[in-house]
Amino acid sequence: MSFFSKLQRESQEERRVAYRQRLFYGINYTRQSLENKAIIRRKNCFENMPIVLPEYKFIDFSPKQHDYAVCIPVFNEGERIRRQLEEMQKIHIQDVADIFICDGGSTDNCTHPDLMKKLGVNLLIERISPGHMSDQLMLCYYFAVTREYKYCITIDGNGKDSVDGIFTFIEALKEGYDLIQGSRYLPSGASINTPKYRDLAIRLLHVPVINKLSGFRYTDTTNGFRAHNTKLFEDPRINPFRYGIFPTYALIHYLTVRAPRSGYRITEVPVTRKYPFRGKIPSKVSFLKGNLDLLKILWNLKSNKYDPPGTK
Repeated sequence: MSFFSKLQRESQEERRVAYRQRLFYGINYTRQSLENKAIIRRKNCFENMPIVLPEYKFIDFSPKQHDYAVCIPVFNEGERIRRQLEEMQKIHIQDVADIFICDGGSTDNCTHPDLMKKLGVNLLIERISPGHMSDQLMLCYYFAVTREYKYCITIDGNGKDSVDGIFTFIEALKEGYDLIQGSRYLPSGASINTPKYRDLAIRLLHVPVINKLSGFRYTDTTNGFRAHNTKLFEDPRINPFRYGIFPTYALIHYLTVRAPRSGYRITEVPVTRKYPFRGKIPSKVSFLKGNLDLLKILWNLKSNKYDPPGTK
């Protein structure tokens, strides 16, 4: 079907959106609605639970090659994401896993399609709807499920995590664990130059509360370097695909609590997390607002606010 034939079948609003998106990306752009219809035909994996996603657009650079997807949420990461992807190329992550980038609307051109393709990215997603880091992770999980990946490893795109830890997560997934939390506080792990206020908040507040709520004994509960069996995401008792429910980083904290309470196998693996000794800390979490958000999320977890309706 030609470009103009497709446009004739779209509403006036869809035509405007589709034109802007095709103009922006230029290559391999697929409309969200067409992708969703193809997914439903191929694998109706959400038939037992309602899902609501943020609006998005995406580019495929290469087809699925592995069972593992490494998912990296980014927002205005500048040179940090480029250096991180270059390091992943050096240690041949692409030989064992496919790489997803989900951009939350960067304005610094850090995820330009030409650069992403050059650095070995398989899939570039851009969240269009307003939202948070949780919504970018939600889209990564969604693509991992609908494209039939067995496992999903998430890592921040700000260069604080040692990317060779990806191999450690893969080994733990092979052992049959369903959620693997990266911990800088385990033996063989490393917490380098972590701000004191953040270190204290993690150890004295977040970890004890999450352990009490989840029933699992974690040592590091705010680290975004983690891995999941994608069957978690298809479980109606968990259902992470509820746009508008999870503010800021709430989705990863919700999964940290909900997965063990739902009977899944959980473990931790040692990782290295390094903050720079000079310059601005690469984080989207401010001291005051970040800690207030943290307290609110913990309260909502205690109140079961994030649980799907009708579940226990």
